[in-house]
Amino acid sequence: MTTMPLAVTVESSRADWDAFVATHPDATAYHAWDWRDVFGPVFGHEPIYLAARDGGRVVGVLPVVSFRSRLFGQFFCSLPFVNYGGVLATTPDAAAPLLAEAARLARERGAAHVELRHVDRQVPDSPVRQHKVTMLLRLQETADAQWTALDNKVRNMVRKAEKSELTSESGGSELLDAFYAVFSVNMRDLGTPVYPTRFFAAVLKACGPAARLHVVRHQGRPVAASMTIAHRNRVEVPWASSLREVRTMNPNMLLYWHMLREVIAGGGRVFDFGRSTPGEGTFHFKKQWKAEPVPLHWEYALISRDAPPDQSPGSGKFAMAIELWKKLPVPVANTIGPLIIGNIP
Repeated sequence: MTTMPLAVTVESSRADWDAFVATHPDATAYHAWDWRDVFGPVFGHEPIYLAARDGGRVVGVLPVVSFRSRLFGQFFCSLPFVNYGGVLATTPDAAAPLLAEAARLARERGAAHVELRHVDRQVPDSPVRQHKVTMLLRLQETADAQWTALDNKVRNMVRKAEKSELTSESGGSELLDAFYAVFSVNMRDLGTPVYPTRFFAAVLKACGPAARLHVVRHQGRPVAASMTIAHRNRVEVPWASSLREVRTMNPNMLLYWHMLREVIAGGGRVFDFGRSTPGEGTFHFKKQWKAEPVPLHWEYALISRDAPPDQSPGSGKFAMAIELWKKLPVPVANTIGPLIIGNIP
């Protein structure tokens, strides 16, 4: 008996897409259909959402974004700006035609490669980069138990923050200005172009109540801030910042303890500290909370290049630009940054 090949098309049904994603064990918050409005309208990149169907039934999906960058050229990415993406399929036989169609479309459009941001290996024979890890903390059942599990050094830094007239709060879009006041300054200090406020507004809209903003203030002024995104029993913090000038008061420590308490109270079981480079400062900061590194596998279909690209703004060729960016006045950086950051996936 001949097995009919799966039909792979650009998906047009939000309902069918989200129904499949909702039941797939490896799905992330970023696989949801509503993220098209983050990847597309904010920066003008084209979302191409591929679905494999078997007799009309969805058996696999692959969201990709056709990315045009003045810095890195044209390529496909699943998914840019975030930590996770890639193919979701019921079987390897369902994954293969999705990957083949993504590569075909990339070649047809003149893209140099397809990048898939997987946690585990999905395409064992493909080129891969393992330059990043995500940091996961299995949470205790109560905040008191979580507090006891922390090292004395961490507890003492949180106590110092609490004694420094710092306050913490959580909310939604009403805290966006406070969040951005911290985030944009911190990005300038790091020498990194900043996302526009409309990017974070689009994320909040796409995620609905699953996204929360958290702000630590000193005498009313925002000094540390973050965003969390909940998905099932896991909560990720993809963006967090604090102001350098007040770091002796440990506002970042209070911020993370505030988030942990809220996640535990909401029934979360895993706290995802987000992507890090092993050995760097953010890696060690997350490690002190007893988060454990989980290797990420960014897999590639190479179209017109011989090796996976290094598109990190921290790579050596950007060193001079980073140092110059740190010297910009914040209003200038906040004006120019959004024009640049849309070119960096």
